[in-house]
Amino acid sequence: MKRLIPAIVAAIVLAGAAHAQTINLGPGGIGIDTRSPRDRAIDREIRREERFRERERERRAERRAERRFERRGERCRTVTTREETRRGVIRRTTRICD
Repeated sequence: MKRLIPAIVAAIVLAGAAHAQTINLGPGGIGIDTRSPRDRAIDREIRREERFRERERERRAERRAERRFERRGERCRTVTTREETRRGVIRRTTRICD
């Protein structure tokens, strides 16, 4: 019995360490991410796919703009800027003609 209790305690401690939590310290305060490593990996993959789609969308827009420039003969271009603020991402699109 004396050996059984420490063995159970050790098993519980080791099993609890298998799913480490993430502690976030930031301007919004302290936050604890209680998701499993698998859930965090899935979220990372989703964000990676979203970034890929965004880059692909920008490339397509650039190609379209180049084609339009070739057709019209004008020297206009569309510039899109992205800024990250505390409240989210802000996109500004401006048309510049030289």
